[in-house]
Amino acid sequence: MSDFTNTPLSGALLKRTIVEFVRAASFEFAVAHEPLLPALTSKLPPGMTVYVSHTPKASLEDVVRVALKVEACGFRASPHIVARRIESKRRLRDALRELRDGSVEQLLLVAGDNDVPVGKLESSLDILETSFLVESGFRRIGVAGHPEGHRTIGPTGLWSALSRKQAYAQREGVAIHIVTQFGFDPRAVCMWDRRLAQEGISLPVHVGIVGPMQLPKLLKFAMRCGVRASLRSLIQNISAVTDLRPNAVTPDEFLIELVRCRAENKATRIVQPHLYSFGGSMATARWLRAAVDGTFELSASENRFEMI
Repeated sequence: MSDFTNTPLSGALLKRTIVEFVRAASFEFAVAHEPLLPALTSKLPPGMTVYVSHTPKASLEDVVRVALKVEACGFRASPHIVARRIESKRRLRDALRELRDGSVEQLLLVAGDNDVPVGKLESSLDILETSFLVESGFRRIGVAGHPEGHRTIGPTGLWSALSRKQAYAQREGVAIHIVTQFGFDPRAVCMWDRRLAQEGISLPVHVGIVGPMQLPKLLKFAMRCGVRASLRSLIQNISAVTDLRPNAVTPDEFLIELVRCRAENKATRIVQPHLYSFGGSMATARWLRAAVDGTFELSASENRFEMI
């Protein structure tokens, strides 16, 4: 039996599917945006999962502090735990205990992009193997996914790592999900989604989508985060992208295409979007709230939003 349907989404059904999909979304913002938390409580739905990223200039202590504030604001905090930025296993254990004492229940584990680790931890698998997560009581864990590959790890290594993380989840009874790097090519994500089944990976996937952002800033973050293949696709279609708004890019086209190709795959592991806000926390929050509330119409071509 084919994994694909023959009924394309359109019209009212397409909009309803978009809203249902986005209502499960998570949101990510940086430690530096801590002062915006009170404003975000009026924009983001209560109880939404908010990831706290560990940016290069922040410390683990900063991430823990902001995650506890996020939790206190009525969101579900999911702080980044970056292996290569942790000084020692003791510091990791203490941070995990502090987070659990503050009612944080979920983490995102990533290796980090430091060429040289500041301690002995080099990967998210190294963190899993410490046993600190289970001892601290964390039962929901996110791990990184790379639909367009990784600049330093080959495909075999990436699939092997996901397989080992899935085995850990089954062995320890922990719920692990994949959070993907952002990109600009939803079809590439959907091809990777199909490949998951071939590789025996059944972990649920949260697809990274970059929020509204001025084009120059978006290009800068794309280069920094290593999504070069997707960046080439963006540049090749630059006239179509900038037609959305002068010198701007919105997540509308990516989301709509993702929802459509997700519906085509009966074996999809994609369960929700994850919004990267980078330097535009409030703009992303406003866009996300409009999508969740359905306060938009689809354009005549049904490939973008027209906000009401």
